[in-house]
Order: sequence, then structure tokens, then C-alpha cells
Amino acid sequence: MKNKKIAVVMGGPSAEREVSLNTGRAILAALQEKGYNAIGIDLAPRHFVDQLKKEKIDLVFNAIHGLYGEDGLIQGTLEMLGIPYTGSGVLASAVAMDKAVTKRLFTAAGIPTPRSRLYNKHDAGRDLASEILLEFGMPVVVKSAAQGSSIGVVIVEEPANIEFAVKEAFKYSDHIVVEEFIKGKELTISILGTDQPEALPIIEIVPESGRYDYSSKYTKGATEYIVPARLEAEVASYVQQVALEAYKLLNCRGIGRVDVMLDSNNKPYVLEVNTIPGMTATSLVPKAAAAVGISFADLCERILLMTAE
Repeated sequence: MKNKKIAVVMGGPSAEREVSLNTGRAILAALQEKGYNAIGIDLAPRHFVDQLKKEKIDLVFNAIHGLYGEDGLIQGTLEMLGIPYTGSGVLASAVAMDKAVTKRLFTAAGIPTPRSRLYNKHDAGRDLASEILLEFGMPVVVKSAAQGSSIGVVIVEEPANIEFAVKEAFKYSDHIVVEEFIKGKELTISILGTDQPEALPIIEIVPESGRYDYSSKYTKGATEYIVPARLEAEVASYVQQVALEAYKLLNCRGIGRVDVMLDSNNKPYVLEVNTIPGMTATSLVPKAAAAVGISFADLCERILLMTAE
């Protein structure tokens, strides 16, 4: 692998560009520290193929969050070019990125997930605020179907704010997910592997603001991360099992992170699966890996080497 030229693809035009740049730069530094011939490429979608050909790239480490990198588009391009890449394939990426589709799959497979209703822009002419209030009450979660990093996600606590939340979510995709609010512990489970994936220690997320939003995620010191989570062994094992089931259901590979809410009865609810989880100084996968003695550089190397599995 050290004889190959590796491109860490980052940035791009999505709403998560800055997070992706932070992720990509950290991964690039780690791979170079490990002695790999790695360069960084800031994704220019119309010129991506030319970028790869010009640099004579043998393998891509995908660090693009959101549009192009996490939705199957880069994966499809690389498949056609015959260039190996890290992470999940075309279908798994596209499905995991679309929260409306993953909701349907979780429900069909019996994976616990919050009760929800899906809407598209054709529904926007109706009085959605009244419908949502009648069906879900307060509080309720309104989210874009195709964004990460909590972009386009609003936890609504007052009926007067529902209309704003719906408009905000529709800014980012043509479909939105309205979901019951689960009060309890916010957990995340990082998963490594393809054929025999393993769950890393569970992280409990405790934001100072009480809401794990974009600011809480990417502001140092704004959130406390407890690893391993404060759970009884049986509960922790069950949560990891459910997370692995969600990961396998979507046919993810290499690396992923499953976000879960745990209610007061210790019932887990899967919120989503992230196929390109953040790898910044405040990111969760590196924290989980560190809890079992895997350094950041070693983690990046393991993800890279999984492309040969």
C-alpha cells in the first residue's frame, strides 16, 4: 500500500465543506506520518476525474461529508474508473444519506427507530404545522432527509415554531423527516470492519446546551463525551448489537457511526447511520478508538487498509 499514491479527497461544495476540510487535513497528516504517499485534493466536482488522472491516483481516502462524498456519487465515479476507495459503496452510501429511506428500512427490518412521518415539497401547500402538532405534539424533531452535522435539524418545543422548522429543513432537501422526540441519553456507536464489523465502546454525549446541534458538535468544550457510556453491561451490549444490525442492514463497510437515543426504559432508538463520520479533533470515532488504545494515525491506517479486504 505504501507504494501507491493516495488522494485524501476533502472539501467540495456541500454545506459541510468546512467540517470535511478539517477531517481531510487531519487524515492526510496522519497518513503522511505513517509514511504513505498521500496528497490532499479539494473536490471540484466537474474536474474530479481530471484531478485524479493528473495526480495518477491509485486509491482514494474519502473525507467528503454530505453532497458528492457521502451520497454515492463519488463512489460511483470511482467504481467506473476502477479506483479503490475507503468506506461504504454506492448503494449503502446513498441509502444511509437519505434519512427517509433508512427510516423505511429500519422499520421493515424491526430495528427500533423513533416514530416518524415523511413529507416532500409537494406537501408544503398543506397546513403541515397543524398536522405535525396533532400527530406528534411537543417537542418534535424536524430534519432534512439528506444532511449531516445536524444541519437542517430543528428540535421544536413551541407550536409557533413548527412552520419555521419545516421551511428550514426544506432548504436542504426535497424531503423532510418529522420524528417523535425521544427523551433520554444520546449515544453514538462507532463501527469498524466489513465482513465481521466490530462495535467500539459507546460514547455518551452530554452537551452543555442540552441540544447536540452543529455548534455543540464543533465547538471545543461545548459538549462532554463520556466513554465508555454510563450503562449497565447488558444494556451496552444490546445497544451495540442494535447498532451493528443497522450497519449490516445498509451493507456498510470499513467505517461507520450509528447514532442512538436511549429512553428511560433503556430502549434504544436508531436515528441514523453515518458512512463518512467526522475525523476532527472533536469527532467521535477517534474518541471511541482511543478508548481501546487505537491512536488517530493507527485508526486512519486501519480504515485505509480495509480497502484491500
